[in-house]
Amino acid sequence: MNSVNLIGRLVRDPELRFIPGSGTAVANFTLAIDKGLKRDKKVELEAQGKPTADFIRIVVWGKQAENCSQYLAKGKMVAIQGSIQTSSYKSTAG
Repeated sequence: MNSVNLIGRLVRDPELRFIPGSGTAVANFTLAIDKGLKRDKKVELEAQGKPTADFIRIVVWGKQAENCSQYLAKGKMVAIQGSIQTSSYKSTAG
């Protein structure tokens, strides 16, 4: 079963767009999820310039995408429930 629950803060405001032809709404945003490190370890990593959070790209479709665009903003804490999808591509350049 592919199910995931994430809690974090928005890195920037959601970007809303509509698919040409169908008019389906799509919202994209990035969620910063704290790694839950102890205070001393977090300070140590920050001093070394290493990340203390994971940054996850989120895609929301349909009416939920429109709601995200309307009600969410940079810095807001949100909970996301969904599934993980990965993709890859090959560059045809050069």
